Amino acid sequence: MNNHQRLDDGMRWRIVGRLEAGQSQVQICREFNLTPSIVCNLWKQFQDTGSIERKPGQGRPKATTTTEDRYLSIIARRNRRATASQLSRDLYAATGIRVSRMTVSKRLHETGLFARRPAVCIPLTSTNRRVHLARCREHRDWSMDQWATVLFTDESRFSLNTDSRRTFIWREPRTRYLPSNVCEIDHYGGGGLMVWVGIMLDGRTPPHVFERDTVNGVRYRDEILEPYVRLFRGAEFILMDDNARPHRTFLVDEFLESEDIRRMDWPVRSPDLNPIEHAWDALGMAIATRNPPPRTIQEMKTALLNEWDQLPQEMINCLISSMKSRCKACILGWIALLWRKKKYY
Repeated sequence: MNNHQRLDDGMRWRIVGRLEAGQSQVQICREFNLTPSIVCNLWKQFQDTGSIERKPGQGRPKATTTTEDRYLSIIARRNRRATASQLSRDLYAATGIRVSRMTVSKRLHETGLFARRPAVCIPLTSTNRRVHLARCREHRDWSMDQWATVLFTDESRFSLNTDSRRTFIWREPRTRYLPSNVCEIDHYGGGGLMVWVGIMLDGRTPPHVFERDTVNGVRYRDEILEPYVRLFRGAEFILMDDNARPHRTFLVDEFLESEDIRRMDWPVRSPDLNPIEHAWDALGMAIATRNPPPRTIQEMKTALLNEWDQLPQEMINCLISSMKSRCKACILGWIALLWRKKKYY
């Protein structure tokens, strides 16, 4: 315990009582985990004044009471998206006490709430969760040689405008992924480009930029499967896609069957299992650090092609090597979520 930590009246009287009984200050310091100066000053104050009460502070009095601090903590937990200014207005409406937003922030910090960006995920139904768990259990024992035959493919949209709204929520430390602290988002806004790539162990495809954002089954077959995926014909490989509608059309199924291309059964809405998502992140960070940043669609296209070629293959190999641990982490995550719901709900 440091010198700035306050002792309640009960603790002060116990210390004084033991000193009057003849116990040494050193023994009391060890027993209560106190510094010698605290015990010495308390004993000196009692001998001089006969009182153990703290002297009134000379600083500015606290603007809120303990009850009002508790009220701020409760309404912040109920509405985690509320700003400090909104919480200040709520407190004024309920109690008539007007405090600044800085005071609100300090009171919430004292209760363990800090403004942080919420974790973002896509919405999942109970059926999605069951399918995820089944697929992870099916592939958790795959060897590295089996994962090396998978061609991971995906499309991603790169926008000229950032999709970050810089929204904050009030949450406790180490609670980032609690359901109450997660925002579900599966759309992006602004002008940009749709890009397709494929990665596998010790290899990758060149990026394909769609001239128009709308992709259907015909475009997916003519612009992706024929010029890129078809080149792997003859080799033992498995095509992985993310179950988007253009990937599941009759034209696409017919083409893959005619070319004898095997497709992997992949659960929908499972970006956490696809290692290519981290490749997208690396590509996005590389583009974001360009100086000057791309300002037009053509500059964005040039930057995408250049930065994709610069990504190290060792990073891609490391991402694919993580598939076994991804499946195990997914299984443990769903089990922990079910246990938490059963325990608290």
